[in-house]
Amino acid sequence: MTPLSFLQDLWNESEAAELASRPLDLLRHRSNRLGDDLRITNFGGGNTSSKFELPDPLTGTPTRVMAVKGSGGDLRSIGTSGFAVLYLDKLERLIERYRGEAHEDEMVALYPFCAFGENRVATSIDTPLHSFLPFPHVDHLHPDWAIALAASANGAAKLAEFNARYGRRIVWVPWQRPGFELALMLRNAVSDHPGCDGILLGGHGLFTWGQTQRDCYLNSICTIDQMGQFVRAHADAAGRPAFGGPVVTESAGADAAAAILPYLRGVVSTNRRTIAHWDGSEDALTFANGAWAEDLCRLGTSCPDHFLRTRICPMFVPWGPADGLDELRARIDDRVARYRDEYTAYYRAHAQHNSPALRDTNPSVVVIGGLGVFGFAKDKREARITTEFFVNAIHVMAGANALEDSGAPDGPLPQARHPEQAKAFTSFRNYVALPRSEAFRIEYWALEEAKLQRAPAEKELSRRVALVIGAGSGIGREVAVRLASRGAHVVATDLDADAAREAAADAAKASTTESAASGAVDLTSRASIRAAVRAAVLQFGGIDILVNTAAVYPTPPTGTPVENVWAFALQVNVTSNHVLAEEAGVVLEAQRLPGAIVLTSSANAIVPKYGSEPYDVSKAALNHLIRELALRFGPLGVRVNGIAPATVVAGSAMFPRDRVIVSLEKYGIPFGHDDSTEALRSKLAEFYARRTITRRPILPADCANAILWLAGDDSAKTTGHIIPVDGGLSEAFLR
Repeated sequence: MTPLSFLQDLWNESEAAELASRPLDLLRHRSNRLGDDLRITNFGGGNTSSKFELPDPLTGTPTRVMAVKGSGGDLRSIGTSGFAVLYLDKLERLIERYRGEAHEDEMVALYPFCAFGENRVATSIDTPLHSFLPFPHVDHLHPDWAIALAASANGAAKLAEFNARYGRRIVWVPWQRPGFELALMLRNAVSDHPGCDGILLGGHGLFTWGQTQRDCYLNSICTIDQMGQFVRAHADAAGRPAFGGPVVTESAGADAAAAILPYLRGVVSTNRRTIAHWDGSEDALTFANGAWAEDLCRLGTSCPDHFLRTRICPMFVPWGPADGLDELRARIDDRVARYRDEYTAYYRAHAQHNSPALRDTNPSVVVIGGLGVFGFAKDKREARITTEFFVNAIHVMAGANALEDSGAPDGPLPQARHPEQAKAFTSFRNYVALPRSEAFRIEYWALEEAKLQRAPAEKELSRRVALVIGAGSGIGREVAVRLASRGAHVVATDLDADAAREAAADAAKASTTESAASGAVDLTSRASIRAAVRAAVLQFGGIDILVNTAAVYPTPPTGTPVENVWAFALQVNVTSNHVLAEEAGVVLEAQRLPGAIVLTSSANAIVPKYGSEPYDVSKAALNHLIRELALRFGPLGVRVNGIAPATVVAGSAMFPRDRVIVSLEKYGIPFGHDDSTEALRSKLAEFYARRTITRRPILPADCANAILWLAGDDSAKTTGHIIPVDGGLSEAFLR
């Protein structure tokens, strides 16, 4: 095996030996090991396949089949159930049915008829690319180093140089959109070059193969590593600063990113709300700050895997920290208006009568000098992956720049299959982008549109960010989980950081790992509240829903000055809500998106009780604060409402075991000292329920139901209102 400089041989010999008699399991092992290193292929990108024999389920006769990664699968996480298994002879007979490139899309409908046995995994568009190659095991990958060669203006010449240096026989194939036509081109390339050991697709990616699973894996990682060595050697020899050197020498950092993200998110959410991901890494900043960044952004990406998420090109915003945030906002407005106009013109220039309708004209990637790369998508996972894909594109651009020779390339760019295509490919500093016409054929491909239409419907609160204060227990925890289950991205916060983490974990189980985060917040500290708001912004891009269920019911030690008790109750139960609204209001105003604030009052705000004056009066003040905030936030399209529960005992941090016991003894309710805390709470809750019309305890779920209604669109015409959740407490009837 050739020594590796960058990659590692992750093949597990003992596991592979156990799987030797199960080729599909061994293919899964090979795929997972390739996917373990994102330098080898992107998330969800690339395909692997194996050809082997299985007994026909009908006749029992040994039959040649091909297993290939199914549509939408990810190599790192794929299991055996993620592979489409097809009759190889049926796939080969499809060649007879092929009517030419103009009709290649119709071939996709025939792939399911080639399915082996009961296998119904959706077949990838790349299926024939594997089936027509005469090798038992094939990998199709998108490593940055390989795409750097594939997207170079001198790519074919550099590949010849690479082959000579490393004793390889990799064949150059010009750009062709993935599909049946490309599959036949690959078959012909292998036929025309006997003994070749790989194919580099112009502007696209790499094909490698082997006679055994192990040989295929080694060929892939060795080829990719050698291409990395080749690119790195050119970069070292050139000795040039990346991307023409920095024009912005100072980076603004997380504070500036947090300050601009809500505004930027609002700007790119004019069609549909988005979730954000920010990358301020060294790679992102080196590119964003570089002299060539704007020209390279204008060209956009080359590899189809990159392009499908990053779209035609990112939006570049020239800026440096010295320019100030006001200037940045003005430049964002100018650039996004220009971007939308150019995107609309791109669509109109290439759309056919049967093209899918124009989609969102906003960018999915924004590059800002001094800040880095911002990605936007329907959820956090997609936003992160979108950002990562553009960082992969950055690596590709850097590699192509490094491979640049002095002087312009001789003749047409090698990515062009036909001479008449040559002018459509444009380059800058040796980097070649996908022609706009080809980009459109992929972005608005009928097959991609069909895939989008098959996607599950989004949930009620999808694309929204919810900051929940008091999420560590009781109502707050229930709210956090229910928000997540309805599609919201949740930041669960509490004075108890461990409890907040547990709540976020529960929310993640109800949704996805990346859609929930946690943090600590102290409602007596503006700095702590501001930090919680900032964390939500940096994690997801902004805030759409603000819920506070935290409060205190003072039970001070005997002798505590009454003014101290009152001051603490008013600070936590009233003032903190005002501060919270102020801090979140900065984000809500910057976003300019509809939002909702839901605060938690109490039936005690209406019903006076002896001995609980600080709590009761603070909740009465909160009721009026809700109405005041509704007036203040109305012009922003942000609704402010509240709920007023009767006593909620179950799961409440306001009812620790000792307080429950005191109450049980006060009301003469029998209990056992060995009873669990929740059992004791249930006894007390049942007692309180007797005071209500419905005679049923008020549970966290009851309050969460009301909060969720106020947070969602079903209550779009309700603001300044407090909903009682008290089981029918007649003393609290509004009057």
